[in-house]
Amino acid sequence: MATKKVTHSRRKRTRNAFAEVKGKIVDSVELKPSEHGYGVGIMFQDRTYLSFDVEIEPHITIQPELSDWKTGNYKPLKRWRPVHSA
Repeated sequence: MATKKVTHSRRKRTRNAFAEVKGKIVDSVELKPSEHGYGVGIMFQDRTYLSFDVEIEPHITIQPELSDWKTGNYKPLKRWRPVHSA
């Protein structure tokens, strides 16, 4: 009787890649065109902002960043590594 082989992805799986925003309440979400693709932004009620800059060509690149807008001015809090398509 042959045994079943189980294969797993070699990619590291992260359960909560954006732990800094866990439990925050979303105020608004926006999608806007940018010079090289699109931007997705999530504004939370505490005036922090999680953005994803998505570049489309020659491959897809997503650049996540968390910033603070409490004073009305941009203040970067954290940038994660870009995610690239294959």
